Amino acid sequence: MRGSYLVYGLGVLLFFAVGCGNTKYLAEGELLYTGGSVKVEDSILRKKERKALASELKGLLRPKPNKQILGLRPKLWIYNLAGEPKKEKGIRYWLRNKVGEAPVLFSQVDLDYNASLLRNYTENRGYFKVRVSADSTTRGKKASAEYVVKPYQQYMIKEVNFISDSTKLSKQIRRMVERRSKLKVGKPYDLDVIKAERERIDMRMKERGYYYFNPDYLLAQVDSTKGDHEVIINLKIKDETPSKAKQAYTINDIVVYPNFTLGKDSMQYKKADILQYGDITIIDSTDTFTPNVFDRTLYFKKGDLYNRTDHNLTLNRFVNLGTFNFVKNEFKESDEFPNRLDAYYYLTLLPKKFIRAEVKGKTNSASYTGTEINLNWNNRNLFGGAELLTISVFGGADFQLAGANKGYDIFKFGGEASLIWPRFIAPFKIESASGYVPKTKVALGYEFQQRTKLYGLNSFKASYGYLWKENIRKEHELKVFDVNYVSPNNVSDLYLEKVALDPSLEKIIEKQLIFGPTYSYTYTNTMQKYKKHTIYFKGELDLAGNITGLVTGANIKKEDPVKILGVPFSQYAKVTTDFRHYFKLGRNSELASRIIGGLGYSYGNSIALPTIKQFVVGGTNSIRAFRARSIGPGSYINENADGTFLPDQSGDIKLEMNIEYRAKLFSIVRGALFVDAGNVWLLNKDPEKLGGEFTKNFIKETAVGIGAGLRFDLSFLVLRTDLAFPIRVPYLPEGQRWVVDDIRFGDGSWRKDNLVFNIAIGYPF
Repeated sequence: MRGSYLVYGLGVLLFFAVGCGNTKYLAEGELLYTGGSVKVEDSILRKKERKALASELKGLLRPKPNKQILGLRPKLWIYNLAGEPKKEKGIRYWLRNKVGEAPVLFSQVDLDYNASLLRNYTENRGYFKVRVSADSTTRGKKASAEYVVKPYQQYMIKEVNFISDSTKLSKQIRRMVERRSKLKVGKPYDLDVIKAERERIDMRMKERGYYYFNPDYLLAQVDSTKGDHEVIINLKIKDETPSKAKQAYTINDIVVYPNFTLGKDSMQYKKADILQYGDITIIDSTDTFTPNVFDRTLYFKKGDLYNRTDHNLTLNRFVNLGTFNFVKNEFKESDEFPNRLDAYYYLTLLPKKFIRAEVKGKTNSASYTGTEINLNWNNRNLFGGAELLTISVFGGADFQLAGANKGYDIFKFGGEASLIWPRFIAPFKIESASGYVPKTKVALGYEFQQRTKLYGLNSFKASYGYLWKENIRKEHELKVFDVNYVSPNNVSDLYLEKVALDPSLEKIIEKQLIFGPTYSYTYTNTMQKYKKHTIYFKGELDLAGNITGLVTGANIKKEDPVKILGVPFSQYAKVTTDFRHYFKLGRNSELASRIIGGLGYSYGNSIALPTIKQFVVGGTNSIRAFRARSIGPGSYINENADGTFLPDQSGDIKLEMNIEYRAKLFSIVRGALFVDAGNVWLLNKDPEKLGGEFTKNFIKETAVGIGAGLRFDLSFLVLRTDLAFPIRVPYLPEGQRWVVDDIRFGDGSWRKDNLVFNIAIGYPF
């Protein structure tokens, strides 16, 4: 109880220190600006409409007051606490100028300017006779501003007309206005809608060859005198519009400089440097690329009507080839033919070969701390067709530096070679109308892992498949052939003794052969920062050994498994989905949530999913209150687990849910509060894992953990720390699984058994 009073007392002291102490630093006569309010008074508008308009208007007020958190101004408090630094460096300077925030004074507020902003904005929304008044209120050394807006009745659109002439351009615009105009009769007048309509018309004209047209050539004349709070909008092409803006253009010559450097033009090239490939003129003294690269990348052909879509698609494709540092495009009127454009593409190369090294330090919830070194060598244009060759080697070690099982360390090394062609390589021709270059990828890899005193594992993998994007939001990956082969090495007697006590550990050292197609689809609009709601979705389908199982008639329930090169092949179907939703609560805060669902079904030549394909939960990017692979399946508890090994607590079904509140605290530091829940289950009963099967009561077997964390955004990476603890433990007896009442932060034994600290790179989702 005394502890509660102490916390309460400290909170009160902090409130007065942060909330009331800021004004004492102000000079004589200065007032701290606490913000402005906007009240919309109108008897015609509904309450909801008045509130929405007031919210929009409040966002226009300048300046913004000092940032607040729960009514306090911590950044201003830090600014004042740091004081005036004697030099432009050191901790005091950093706190005051980087973490802190200078006071926003009432003397910086221009009431008349803000009133004018509110008046203009409201009039642009169709309230033509608006009245705005401004006042201020002073309390002690603080001041606020109050604005009252009286918009009266909003003007509606009565007619929309386009005043046309006899030109082809004018006729096309008339049809656009009549069919799909954003200006609708009966809708409120809004200047932003008029601007959007001009932009829409311009965009449509660019698709019809009018390269030199722009929205400023359209004039909107508004007449508010011929109706009761109604307007007539007349659109027309301005009289001063240049003649070339009224002409549609076709493509003439197409010229590409694939090895362009600033200061060098076509006059400095020899005749031997110029290659004509179909409609394309390639000017390159070094023959950097094979000509068909440009034929595949360019959407324009000679004689095509200019359009903005093909213009942008071509530029996007050049950028996405991954070989150019700078892409510039220029259209010039042809000297030979009227109403034709010559297209020029100036491409500046990235270094063809480069090497990159990475050194990582890491820790995980399985009590391992270690390091890893990665070395990557790349060739961006291996065969002259913008192919990307990547050869990587890596090595690392994870150490158990504390605890009873110290010394069971992990060492690994390996490498991978991959080659990506910027096109589809298939027996039949596949066209892609996307601005993103389709890719064919082949990869070969090997990894050796040695667990000290226990065993070694050799892993081989190979794949061949395709990657393509429909647009910036939708991406596909199809691996036509994806094979994994895992073979044990040097299994120790100690590990075999452990297997005798816990037979599930034997799966880890079984030989595994997995082959078959995989497909994944990803949709995301998280790059649209202006949206309040954004989502991410990824669905994966993994099919292994199905055709082979069908051909061989494999059925492990009736006979021994069919083997290839002495190894039973895996046969299964597996589906995984990952859905994430991000809800912006404010400029510096959001609510992120995730649901993961997965189902794997083994049949034919297999009775269970291979170890590397099974579902697990727990760990730094999963349910953070539990260590990796320490939950499930279902209510099963591994009585033989001693922490030496990662237990085989995996399943055929997975359901996981996470929700996390994220907010910027100051400078590079962001905070988070989170709740994680989920588990894995088996499709069928396993006598060695009682309680592990999926039933209608699966919700009762859900693990739940809560926690808080800090994220340090260093621009090039985000360092994440999370501290979590369980509030629901699925393997406890039913009726005792909620453990909220057992929480005792002051108890060292409880903290040791329940608090899980995670350090990771990047956000968990």
